[in-house]
Amino acid sequence: MEDKMMNILLVEDDEVDVMNVQRAFKRNNITNPLYIASNGLEALAMLRGENQTHPVLPLVRRLVLLDLNMPRMGGLEFLQELRADDQLRSTPVVVLTTSNQDLDRIDAYNLNVAGYILKPVTFANFAELMATLNKYWALCELPN
Repeated sequence: MEDKMMNILLVEDDEVDVMNVQRAFKRNNITNPLYIASNGLEALAMLRGENQTHPVLPLVRRLVLLDLNMPRMGGLEFLQELRADDQLRSTPVVVLTTSNQDLDRIDAYNLNVAGYILKPVTFANFAELMATLNKYWALCELPN
C-alpha cells in the first residue's frame, strides 16, 4: 500500500476547515501525508520547492485539495498559475469549497480540475467525504 500513498496538499485559509480535514483523516485512518498551505502563493512555493518555511512536497503522487476563496492568491488564480507551469500542469486538483457559483464551477473545470466538491456542513458528512476521496485516489493510477 506504500506505493499508493498520496502526498496531499490542502490549500485552505480557514483554520476550522484545516482542523476538520485533519480530524477526518484521523477518524478514517487516512495515513497519506498532509501538507498545508494557507493561500495559492504559498502552495505554489511548496510545490516548486521554493518555500524555506514549509516542507517541500515530494515530486511524485501529489494531489491538491483546493479552496477557492482565499487571501493573497485565490483558488482560481492558483489553478491558472499551476496549469501554466510546465512542471506542475499535470498535478491533479480537487476543488473543495463553499462556493456554489456556476461561474466558479465552470472556470474550475475549464482549468482541468479532477472534481468540484461543496464542503459539507456537518463534520460527519465531511469525514465521509474524506473517506470517499481516499478510496478514490487509492484506486487512481497516477505516475510515480
